[in-house]
Amino acid sequence: MANVEEIQCGSMLFRQEELREMSGVNVGGGYVEVMCGCTSHRYGDAIAKLRVFPNGNLEITCECTPGCDEDKLTPAAFEKHSGRETAKKWKNNVWVIVGGEKIPLSKTVLLKYYNEALKKCNRSNRRSQGTKVFHRDEFVGCIECGKERRFRLRSRDECRLHHNAMADPNWKCSDFPYDKIDGGGRITCEAEEERGSRKVYRGCTRSPTCKGCTSCVCFGCELCRFSDCTCQTCVDFTSNVKA
Repeated sequence: MANVEEIQCGSMLFRQEELREMSGVNVGGGYVEVMCGCTSHRYGDAIAKLRVFPNGNLEITCECTPGCDEDKLTPAAFEKHSGRETAKKWKNNVWVIVGGEKIPLSKTVLLKYYNEALKKCNRSNRRSQGTKVFHRDEFVGCIECGKERRFRLRSRDECRLHHNAMADPNWKCSDFPYDKIDGGGRITCEAEEERGSRKVYRGCTRSPTCKGCTSCVCFGCELCRFSDCTCQTCVDFTSNVKA
């Protein structure tokens, strides 16, 4: 359980009563760390440590096995690493121990700063849509069937899902982040691909059938670049912002 004095002397990200019943609490320099986990019906519980930062970043160091060296994972990446069968819902699937029970992150205070950062990015994006960059829809192809699936890029979460899919050379339809197509079942390679006549509509605010312009193609912003990502594109963007 949390050490009350340690919490009082820590970074004050949360009130002591908010963390008192959580397991594995450790207050560091500018972050709060707690024990977390994700359960797979096949592999059981994957145990890890979650760090919460005031800028909204969430980092997970996996301890699923003694030899696991996966660290600085996003919750979504940890969820996938754990082997969770119904992935893509990390806010509900990743849990912490509160009062001896597994509680989803979505029902704790630990997402407070993540949600605040998300709202701030969404407000900033809405203000910029009229004059600056608006992220159009993008497509990612399945390595197994070759069909392309549409990704909406209207929020930071949606941008991250597309970013992760583009970075995965083995991305397939079963990894698609949305559970349903037009009210149907879960997406598999058997699901129909969008017609070509429909694909040309990608959400540009200037022209419905735009093939890419300065109004809908983004070359990097706080909505679609991530400080916890180690790809060169995100590293370069983060470095330039700090410079």
